[in-house]
Amino acid sequence: MTDLPPVDPVRRTLPVANRAAASRHAAALLRQYRRPFAAVVALNAVAALVGLAAPFVVGHLVDDLTAGTAYLSLNRLMGWLAAAIVAQTALVWAARRAAFRLGERVFAQLREEFMTRVVALPLSTVERAGTGDLVARTTNDVEALSHLVRFGIPAIFVATATLAITTVAAVATGGLVALPIVVGVPLIVGSTRWYLKRAPDGYLRERATYAVINGIVTETVEGARTIDALGLAGRRRRRIDDALRECYAAERYTLRLRTIWFPQVEISYLLPVAVTLVWGGWLVADGRTTAGIVTAVALYVQQLTGPLDELLMWLDEVQIGATSLARVIGIAEVPADRQATGAVPGNAHLVADDVTYAYRAGHDVLHGVSLDLRRGERLAIVGPSGAGKSTLGRLLAGVDGPASGTVTVGGVPLVDLDLDHLRGEVALVTQEHHVFVGTLADNLRLARPGATDGELTSALRAVDAAGWALGLPAGLDTTVGAGGHALTEAQSQQLALARLVLADPHTLVLDEATSLLDPRAARHLERSLAAVVTGRTVVAIAHRLHTAHDADRVCVVEDGQISELGSHAELIEHDGAYAALWRSWRDEAPVGTGGSGGLGGA
Repeated sequence: MTDLPPVDPVRRTLPVANRAAASRHAAALLRQYRRPFAAVVALNAVAALVGLAAPFVVGHLVDDLTAGTAYLSLNRLMGWLAAAIVAQTALVWAARRAAFRLGERVFAQLREEFMTRVVALPLSTVERAGTGDLVARTTNDVEALSHLVRFGIPAIFVATATLAITTVAAVATGGLVALPIVVGVPLIVGSTRWYLKRAPDGYLRERATYAVINGIVTETVEGARTIDALGLAGRRRRRIDDALRECYAAERYTLRLRTIWFPQVEISYLLPVAVTLVWGGWLVADGRTTAGIVTAVALYVQQLTGPLDELLMWLDEVQIGATSLARVIGIAEVPADRQATGAVPGNAHLVADDVTYAYRAGHDVLHGVSLDLRRGERLAIVGPSGAGKSTLGRLLAGVDGPASGTVTVGGVPLVDLDLDHLRGEVALVTQEHHVFVGTLADNLRLARPGATDGELTSALRAVDAAGWALGLPAGLDTTVGAGGHALTEAQSQQLALARLVLADPHTLVLDEATSLLDPRAARHLERSLAAVVTGRTVVAIAHRLHTAHDADRVCVVEDGQISELGSHAELIEHDGAYAALWRSWRDEAPVGTGGSGGLGGA
């Protein structure tokens, strides 16, 4: 048997809980639900007891046939058998119903805990992890856990209770005849220990490869136009093929474990049936027991096959479920990126002081950047691609904390503010926006849960969106998002801007919020944006330099440092890096893209 393939190609950012933590979590759930758990076990035990009637009746019938009294006892035995079948059916139904209800309650709690942890994840952690790992945990892992909790736990209860009680019944019926029950134990124990030693790591790797391939496929679909434009289709195809090979290798490893383990366990629980018949036949021939007892015990041993087979089948599913549980609860091990101190900013003065930042240790993106924002000013951050503009914007918005130095508002570091307080001070606005499934009012109240309908309408009116919003079929109560009323890109962006009006931060960091829209839609939205930025401090990360032209000051970032800082006119006169960028952009920009819009309308 080969060892588990190396996992170097699989880079896991989000943590996975260890086995001890997963076991403690499962034990805590059992303690929390110990009463319904005990009820399920009791019902299954009674159902298993009633299920012992059939072999008992058949064994008596064989002895009566041997004694020649079968006719007298047949009706009575059949009556007992029919009653036992009816009682067992009712008990099994009640036991499974109780188990399913317990499973749903446990799964609902796990799902709610998971979603609570996910939405509480630091944004910086989510962005570094990418979509693949998180999507895999919210889909593949949660679904695997759901399958185990809803169906596996009830089945394991039933199988365990049936095995224990049937074994006791076989020994009680004929202890000497029942000795072959242990024949398969060494084989089943040895093969199962071999399997359990290797399976957890195998399934953990398998789940990790699902996360990788999810991420690659999602990124490829989302960036399809860019891939096509740059001729990267072949490279992306090779990347997908590599991920599929990793997935195939991981699944082949776990499949090989099962193909070795399953035949051994099949033999281990079929062998006792054959040995019992041979051994029992010898005991009958030797006069040590009766044919009826041998028949009953053989039927009991045969009856062990079903629950044992189901138990071992679910043992394999338990490995998958345990791996999924470790990945689901592992979300809780992500360290917080901030620790609220309760300090309250004294004013709206935002200052970055000698900050550095690195996405990877030893590779700084920003080097000792200092920036003092003036209250109510419009600051444009410009520079070549990869210079660190967006990174600086994220630090100014408090999305990330600096590796060294400080970013403060009113003298309080942004990382000392809880997220609710932070978003009331500074907000980051990007070209990405999201419409959540729910009513338009629900989407707006994400920014201010207690807002009245009048306040929602005022926010929409502020961004020139009240006309179309109130014209929807049910107005603010119209369901939007997936499966609901479809909003245009411009309407979705206006919805995002209306949320900003409701959140009412004093400082906005704009990372080219309208760059993905066609020019006419962008101009319209920039007028909406002008209403949002009025009276606020605005930091605009400018990819189109007409935004810089209209700003109060321009900050030029090159190689992770601020190389120039001043007004548009001052920097043009200085004839440095900004002047060169301006001339290049002006000469290449299409007619109608400069001089108006952007921050100028504010």
